[in-house]
Amino acid sequence: MPYVLISTQNRLETGPTMVGDEYSDPDIMNHLGARKTYVLGNNFSEYHVDDPPRVVLNRLEMIGFRVVCMTGVGQTLAWCLHKDTV
Repeated sequence: MPYVLISTQNRLETGPTMVGDEYSDPDIMNHLGARKTYVLGNNFSEYHVDDPPRVVLNRLEMIGFRVVCMTGVGQTLAWCLHKDTV
């Protein structure tokens, strides 16, 4: 899986950080120390870490991911990362 999307809320830029969904690569989630969480009312799960996005971005870079783009949507900050599979 060559793409990862991480996000956090503006007011929570020191963490936690959402690092994946229920279909995310378990090896990457394990590397990040992510825990799977369920929010009441949602019919899907997400992976979260308590670390700020900067720490998560550093960890993903160490295993070959690079930021493709970053944006702010309302109160959410989101980064899209890609890893070459060659």
